[in-house]
Amino acid sequence: MTPAEDDFTACSALVIDANDVSRRTLAGMLRNLGVGRIEQAARPQEARDMLDIRGHDIVLCDYHFPDQPVNGQELVEDLRQSGLLPLRTIVVMISGESNYGVVAEAAEVALDAYLLKPHTEAALRQRLLQARARKQALHGLLQLIEQEAFEPAAQEAQRLVDTRAPAWLEAARIGVDLYLRLGRGAQSLEMLGHVIRNGALPWSRLGLAQPAGEPGAGRKPRRTLESLIGEAEGYNDAFDLMCRSQLEQGEAAAAVETLQQAARLTPSSVPRLIKLGLLNFCFGNGRTALDALQRATRIGLNHRVYDLEGLVLLGLLQFDTSDERGLTASTQMLARIRGDVGQSARLERFERVLKVMLSLQQRHTVDALGQLTALLGAMREPDFDVEAAVNLLAVLARLTRSELQLGDLDHHVGQLALRFAVSRSTTDLMCATVGDCPQLVVQIRTSHERIGQSAEQAVARTLAGEPAAAAQDLLQLAEQTLNAKLMDLAQHTLLRHHARIGEAAAAPMIQRLQQLVQTYRSYGTQVRAARLDDLAALAATMTQG
Repeated sequence: MTPAEDDFTACSALVIDANDVSRRTLAGMLRNLGVGRIEQAARPQEARDMLDIRGHDIVLCDYHFPDQPVNGQELVEDLRQSGLLPLRTIVVMISGESNYGVVAEAAEVALDAYLLKPHTEAALRQRLLQARARKQALHGLLQLIEQEAFEPAAQEAQRLVDTRAPAWLEAARIGVDLYLRLGRGAQSLEMLGHVIRNGALPWSRLGLAQPAGEPGAGRKPRRTLESLIGEAEGYNDAFDLMCRSQLEQGEAAAAVETLQQAARLTPSSVPRLIKLGLLNFCFGNGRTALDALQRATRIGLNHRVYDLEGLVLLGLLQFDTSDERGLTASTQMLARIRGDVGQSARLERFERVLKVMLSLQQRHTVDALGQLTALLGAMREPDFDVEAAVNLLAVLARLTRSELQLGDLDHHVGQLALRFAVSRSTTDLMCATVGDCPQLVVQIRTSHERIGQSAEQAVARTLAGEPAAAAQDLLQLAEQTLNAKLMDLAQHTLLRHHARIGEAAAAPMIQRLQQLVQTYRSYGTQVRAARLDDLAALAATMTQG
């Protein structure tokens, strides 16, 4: 270890600990190690505010926060997802907990170290030096990621793995995520499988540590836990990455099993429970979905990592099981949260979905139709996205099964499908949502076919020497349906055949298209990463199966 590697004077650190004595002790240890700037936070929100103002090279976070809605693991997960803890930051969790569940969950958050109390200053120094060495080995890769150069970053991660360079396990985890981001599921699965075949993934050894912390447990389980965390650092959401890769490869059943296994290991991971509920909701496994969403809501509703789409799905399942009391509670919770957040079109739609279901369950038909009319009226709003479409289709399917007559039902479903049938996957997703309502499935399929036929006709007119007419047809239909696929094809036609169309004819069409794209394209096909990306992948597997 060279003096430069052992020098922390240029580093800044943040100590997050509710206990004043413990916080000051940790700060003193860092000061003795030569850390140049040290800040302290006693509460999670205080830590968020500090990290939002400026980043830190080192973060020490205690696991327990009495009287706070989150623990250290959930706080770090929240900070990771919100971008306040970049990969270059060294994160150390410190806790008196040595039981299996706590350690398993802590290993999920891409920690650089996990120290069990009581620990020494020498132990902290050793962990920081080891983490710094790994960060240095990954410097080039992390720099590319910060520059959002994801393709070169994936190539660099692959190189580090292939050459078994220092910190190659961390590079592999990052590489799996990069390949998924780039839409290359086969390579992500191959990289993760390569790691597992080499015995480097530590999860198979978690069971060895399970007795730690139980009455009569000796020193060996504790040492197993400590060594396991030392080997597991950087394996953020390994099971989730495997699940996503399996979905990309069409292995839907295996993906759900992987996620279920992960949920058993980390039963308090709120995002994972919501994702598990989401996948099982799509599969039609209502009981499993309901259990996962109820657990997620019970332990995580007030946490930032809780996605309120989970509360909507929970309400739909409560309607299916005639749980009026549960559905009432879900509706009230969403109304309270919406009141705290303020104006939000997304949350307003969420609340209307649950109010439709609750009114229908209570046989208040007029109220249900009133809320539904408002939902239908928002179908052409710019921010009405795939998520909103899927939720609305779920409502319409339940109304149909309840034998409630709705005028122009086929028209409404057709309009939704015309806007969001941009691919086979999204079409299958919408069909899966309406499940056992054949007439709605037919309407969605028919709309998808219409979009495909329109695209084919435009291509044929272009090949026949009529690119201006083709672009005009595509633009008009795109304005009518708000379908992003038609917008893309119109743009492609105008750009590629601009010279043949002529400036006079092309200019006004380009202006109309730009306005359309600016208003709708950024929303219309949006699939929120934490919610519907896995469902879209799952829909793709349905077409392969």
